[in-house]
Amino acid sequence: MASLKASTLLLPSFSSSSSSSSYCCSMKLNDAINAPKLPKVRFSVPKIAMRKLVDEMNRRVDEFTNRVPIENINLTSTPTANDIVESSNSTSFAATQLHAILEAVADRVEMHTNVGQQRDNWNTLLLNSINMITLAAAAMVGAAAIGGSGMPLLALKLSATLLYAAAAGMLLVMNKIQPSQLAEEQRNATRLFKQLRSQIQTMLALGTPTQEDVEDVMERVLALDKAYPLPMLGATLDKFPAKFEPATWWPSHQLIIQMENESHEGKQLETNGWSEELEAEMREIMEVVKRKDSEDYERLGNLVLKINKILAVSGPLLTGIAAVGSACVGNVAWAAVVALSAGALATTVNTFQHGGQVGMVFEMYRNAGGFLRLLKETIEEALEEKDLERRENGELFETKVTLQLGRSVSQLRDLARKSASCRIDGTAMDEFASKLF
Repeated sequence: MASLKASTLLLPSFSSSSSSSSYCCSMKLNDAINAPKLPKVRFSVPKIAMRKLVDEMNRRVDEFTNRVPIENINLTSTPTANDIVESSNSTSFAATQLHAILEAVADRVEMHTNVGQQRDNWNTLLLNSINMITLAAAAMVGAAAIGGSGMPLLALKLSATLLYAAAAGMLLVMNKIQPSQLAEEQRNATRLFKQLRSQIQTMLALGTPTQEDVEDVMERVLALDKAYPLPMLGATLDKFPAKFEPATWWPSHQLIIQMENESHEGKQLETNGWSEELEAEMREIMEVVKRKDSEDYERLGNLVLKINKILAVSGPLLTGIAAVGSACVGNVAWAAVVALSAGALATTVNTFQHGGQVGMVFEMYRNAGGFLRLLKETIEEALEEKDLERRENGELFETKVTLQLGRSVSQLRDLARKSASCRIDGTAMDEFASKLF
């Protein structure tokens, strides 16, 4: 009971102490919150300094407008959202078209590869078959001349004549189509289509194809289809033309460039990597290619063409003579000798022409001549473009030309100086431009 009273007596003291402590804390917080405010201080810029600043700004604006008049500033050149969307759609559509062309080019690469292998097999199979037929016919003629008589002699004579006639007919067809030349055409077409495929992939990788790029690629595809046709009948190339002509597998833009250059006549600048020295160097290289390399390939091409024509006539002619001689064995004294000799010569001529692939060599010269003509036309088109900003970068163009000719930049410049010196002195150039062919 006593403890209960004591506890009740202590309670008021505890409550009074706690209330006093809380009151002190609240007083401290109020004092902290209600701290005296700092006096407001106003900073003012002197009027003289402000006036000088305004005068300086007006002066700079006047100088700018004197240099660039306001009426010459095109304020509408900033592309709008619609312009950006239209440009993006145009680029996207051009990229889609290039992807479609790329698929067609890849398919052409596969077709020309397969056709080239097929025609190369034709050359091998026809050559071996005709030679075996000719040798078998010669063996029969020899057997008939040794001791044949009666029916065995007639059988040998008839068999040899038929075999020689068959060989002559097959040789006529083979010489007409020139399988080795057909195979070389397809190999060249495969290489050029692969080159075009790589260029299209580069355009797509850069990410900025235009409609002009699409049209240019389409023209190049059609030019390659025309230069190296797949069918053998109707659209095939003439294997025995009257005169050697280099192959042409690119579209011509010469007239377009001449029309575009009419507005740039007399404009000479040294920019975009071009200079007068570089233009003079390219002109000298073009002259060397024209006077030395192109003329030499034209001479060799005409020589190979004449040899191929002679061989194409000689093979079937000798085989026909052998067939006539084999039919006269036993009746004419020298018939067996003529049949055997003509058969042996026909086999030799056939082996030299198709085993040596003379048609392939002729096509190789056509392709090399076309490469040189393309290089010459490329340099001409670059030099005829008067607006230097529209040309390809001069240093890059020089590097490409050196790589195509198999030279270094220093060697190309030495060749140009040598060509200029020979032209001034009136002496003949004794060096070719290309080291690759």
